[in-house]
Amino acid sequence: MENETQNYNVYGAYFAPLRSSDGVKMLVDGLDSADLAVVPEHWLSYPAPPASAHTALALLYCFFTAAALIGNGLVIFVFATTKSLRTSSNLLILNLAIFDFIMMAKAPFFIYNSAMRGFATGALGCQIFAVMGSYSGIGASMTNACIAYDRHSTITRPLDGRLSRGKALLMIACVWIYATPWSLMPVFNVWGRFVPEGYLTSCTFDYLTNTFDTKLFVGCIFTCSYLFPMGFIIYFYSGIVKQVFAHEAALREQAKKMNVESLRSNQNASAESAEIRIAKAALTVCFLFVASWTPYGVMSLIGAFGDQQLLTPGVTMIPAVACKTVACIDPWVYAISHPKYRQELQRRMPWLQIREPDDNASTGTNNTTNSTAPAATA
Repeated sequence: MENETQNYNVYGAYFAPLRSSDGVKMLVDGLDSADLAVVPEHWLSYPAPPASAHTALALLYCFFTAAALIGNGLVIFVFATTKSLRTSSNLLILNLAIFDFIMMAKAPFFIYNSAMRGFATGALGCQIFAVMGSYSGIGASMTNACIAYDRHSTITRPLDGRLSRGKALLMIACVWIYATPWSLMPVFNVWGRFVPEGYLTSCTFDYLTNTFDTKLFVGCIFTCSYLFPMGFIIYFYSGIVKQVFAHEAALREQAKKMNVESLRSNQNASAESAEIRIAKAALTVCFLFVASWTPYGVMSLIGAFGDQQLLTPGVTMIPAVACKTVACIDPWVYAISHPKYRQELQRRMPWLQIREPDDNASTGTNNTTNSTAPAATA
């Protein structure tokens, strides 16, 4: 008890100049010594935001949470319970939906903090929030890279490039293993730490403490969780684009030599169209990942190596909101662009008014026509 009182007195004396003065409420007002110990010094000199800012962010996160949990929940439920959708490639989509679900499952911590106007869940809530965010963010980035690899292999090597179930499961296991050290080392203070940021209503890894360990940690996690997956994504999708352009040019050249308009049959064109639609969906999701996480990566680099005065509480909440957006949009992109997923939603939830042609019905019609044609001729 004496130690707690002594610590409080020490912290109280140290932070006294940073507390409310002249009627201005400071960002750290109301925090005890244990909470103040995990708050980076950078945030101690800022005034508290207006209550309307907390309210606006809480309402925005409520919308994000509903959209993400419903959308990703549907993807997880439909892909997990539909045998025809449990393909090797779709296992990666399912894994991405799980990470996106985790990303927004932590939102109640943020909403509660915003409702209480500050660091209400304390150090424990901060650690839980940050661990979920680290797993979901790094896991989603590497899963997007795996999806890019799968699309590249399938389109550039259609005969032998399809992903086997065992390989897909191995890739998923590697993604979870890869995300684990970056998510757990800060919790146990092995390397880095998780701290509150912005309005002290969300938490992430420490990129503001001016030490060599912090700078090294930020540089490593930025490279491993952002640059590596983004490099893979760019490489694989540029390969897809080159392959598609080369294939289309070859088809046009061959058609010109044969003096025909096109070498494609209707059936092959439909199959390729479905494949390209899935590739476009994957490309869109990967683009959204890059667009949403780039501001956060830039912000962490500024905090560790640049001018920290640029990072006000309000400014740092913008990248935090941007990276949550992708968790809301991902499932709806797949719902719009994945034909078999749309067919399954149409079958299970007709009230959604989804209109997607049934592959089985069209195939059956073609087979019937082909089988009856000889009989009619005879």
